[in-house]
Amino acid sequence: MMTSLIAGHNNLSGTIPDELLNATLLEHFSFPNNQLEGSLSSINKLTNLITLDLGGNKFSGNIPDSIGELKRLQEIHLDYNNMSGELPSTLSNCTSLVTIDLKNNRFNGALTRVNFSTLTNLKTLDLMWNNFNGTIPESIYSCSNLTALRLSNNGFNGQLSERFDNLKSLSFLSLVNISLTNITRELQILRNCRNLTTLLIGLNFKHEIMPQDDRIDGFENLQVFSINDCFLSGNIPPWLSKLTNLEMLFLYNNQLTGPIPDWISNLNSLFYIDISNNSFTGEISTALMEMPMLKTNNVPPKVFELPVYTTQSLQYRMPSAFPKVLNLSINNLTGVIPKEIGQLKALISLSLSANKLSGEIPEAICNLTNLQVLDLSSNNLTGKIPAALNDLHFLSKFNVSNNDLEGSVPTGGQLSTFPHSSFDGNPKLCGPMLVNHCDSAEAPLTPKKQRNNTAIFALAFGVFFGGVAILLLLARLLFFFRCKSFMTRNRSNNKDVTEGMPSNFDSEQSLVMVSQSKGENGKLIFTDLVKATNNFDKENIIGCGGYGLVYKAELPNGSKVAIKKLNSEICLVDREFSAEVDALSMAQHDNLVPLWGYCIQGDSRFLIYSYMENGSLDDWLHNRDDDASSFLDWPMRLKIAQGASRGLSYIHDVCKPHIVHRDIKSSNILLDKEFKAYIADFGLSRLVLPNKTHVTTELVGTLGYIPPEYGQGWVATLRGDIYSFGVVLLELLTGQRPVPISFVSKELVQWVWEMGSKGKQIEVLDPALRGTGYEDQMLKVLEAACQCVNRNPSMRPTIQEVVSCLDSIDLRTENSVNIE
Repeated sequence: MMTSLIAGHNNLSGTIPDELLNATLLEHFSFPNNQLEGSLSSINKLTNLITLDLGGNKFSGNIPDSIGELKRLQEIHLDYNNMSGELPSTLSNCTSLVTIDLKNNRFNGALTRVNFSTLTNLKTLDLMWNNFNGTIPESIYSCSNLTALRLSNNGFNGQLSERFDNLKSLSFLSLVNISLTNITRELQILRNCRNLTTLLIGLNFKHEIMPQDDRIDGFENLQVFSINDCFLSGNIPPWLSKLTNLEMLFLYNNQLTGPIPDWISNLNSLFYIDISNNSFTGEISTALMEMPMLKTNNVPPKVFELPVYTTQSLQYRMPSAFPKVLNLSINNLTGVIPKEIGQLKALISLSLSANKLSGEIPEAICNLTNLQVLDLSSNNLTGKIPAALNDLHFLSKFNVSNNDLEGSVPTGGQLSTFPHSSFDGNPKLCGPMLVNHCDSAEAPLTPKKQRNNTAIFALAFGVFFGGVAILLLLARLLFFFRCKSFMTRNRSNNKDVTEGMPSNFDSEQSLVMVSQSKGENGKLIFTDLVKATNNFDKENIIGCGGYGLVYKAELPNGSKVAIKKLNSEICLVDREFSAEVDALSMAQHDNLVPLWGYCIQGDSRFLIYSYMENGSLDDWLHNRDDDASSFLDWPMRLKIAQGASRGLSYIHDVCKPHIVHRDIKSSNILLDKEFKAYIADFGLSRLVLPNKTHVTTELVGTLGYIPPEYGQGWVATLRGDIYSFGVVLLELLTGQRPVPISFVSKELVQWVWEMGSKGKQIEVLDPALRGTGYEDQMLKVLEAACQCVNRNPSMRPTIQEVVSCLDSIDLRTENSVNIE
């Protein structure tokens, strides 16, 4: 008897088959994020339905009146579709509802048709981005269990009811852009919701005055407060100083005046401050330089009741997913940038642009080694650009334009990667990216050895002679081109090996190989690689990933290598190339795949690795033949787990800066002829300094291995790698794939958790491994793996704790090993 149908993220199309709609025993019908279409007119046949999740599809039409027949329905997710019409009054009959998520559709009409007072179990109501109008119905205030309410971006009118304080459990409230007025009254009503932690009320109260009344209190639990884009006048109100739990403050795009109050430094949890585009005056208060959370990376791992959206496609589920930001831009601030700013070492983004700041850029700003954004443009800054800014290796946006800076732009580091627009508007400034080039007296230091301007190959590592490290410069060329399909570039065997190469191809240029322990490096030319792969013939392909193909090659000296030819069609190829080379150039370990060298040839990028005779762990676990020779016994699996954990431990804890891999999976664990494990593919790596979190707006990884917080908050961390490695350990233990081929099966992590909750841990183990005498060892690894895949990142062990656990099992100790 099948009670669940779950097939999300599968690109399914068409309408729901009638046979599925006639499956009256179904309790969970979940097909989110596909391409399904049609109407829901027959959904009432699924009378036992508890969960209906069809979000992220193309369904149209309205919600049928027959929805009221689904008496057991607890969750309805129809978000991100093309549905329209008014909500049926019969929705009130679904008295078991706990969650209603209808955001981002075209529903309209008044909500008063639905009697929400019958939905006593309702906890979440999300109607954002629709066309509802009229007043917020009084019946909503009878939902005493409601914890999250979002009505933003609709056509509501009127004011909030004084009955709002009936929502005693309400923690998350978003009323953005619903034409609210009378800010003083509304705040006095909302203060009675004592459990509020998130309050988003921006794009309302247009051109009103920010209330200064000390009687506005009661928000003692508030952590996120947004009242942006209201064009409010007045000052930053003193009642904000009472919000001692506040973590994020959004006051941008108003007309607030006066100085930034010193009491802001007393908000010990505040780490995101955006008060840009106002009219604040005075100097930058040194009190801002004492903000505790801008000095440390610790942010409590809490989760929003509903995702917070910065755009319709970019969501955050955790406050810690937001970068640490100080944005004071577009104000009337004067004076100098305080030297104490160097104390804010946890800052990710600092913007002081479009003010009236003067003086020099303080050297102390170079201490902010986590900075990804630094904008000092459109001020009156003078003096030279500090050379140490080149050491801010994470800097991806930099702007000092429209100041009065002078001298040469420091080159040879991070600043060399930014365009002239980052420096324009400084007549006394010179540099290679500017029209005003420096003369010989001002020119920045250049290498003593003349570079070959046509050279496009580079060393991946510094070479050491006589104990003195000589770091060879990494040469990078940026090519802007119209992408062509890389698959059409495979040439047939009977063509000349150089046919079809770019016009700037020079087959005689040298490829300087990476110095490794595998014999003496030969001087190779690119033609050697072309010949070694038979002109990159498809017969030599041994792997295929999202960024390109991997070819097996035998070099003239007999060495076997794997050549990864990156797909130039896909955006971010240059960035992947740089990330992988930069990461491996500082990461050398016995359990990391050795990088021999790399090159850029026209619009092609190539990475050359040591060849691994036994392929990947994924091949041996999931693609093996049935014969005994392809079976991995438990001692071999444990050896692989130990080796892979040591490689991961090295990039997490030893190499500097530390590295977040972000795509740990069984196909990225390669095996040599002795089945020694190697961590491979740093193409998705981002470098992070010790104990730092690197925030990105891209969701990366492979389905089944992606930590839950990545999808919720778009954040990549070392603990995220631990989750992915925990999934690999579960693969080794169970022999199962992380994501089942059959959609009626459960994902591996969920299944293991459920079996464990029933005390059936032994049934989780690969049947081929049971009865071999290693069950105790396997159960200890299972315990460690389950801790690794804990949904709470802070509860996961560090990789060093995992290594210690696995090594202790190798010693066959009988005592239980617990990772805390």
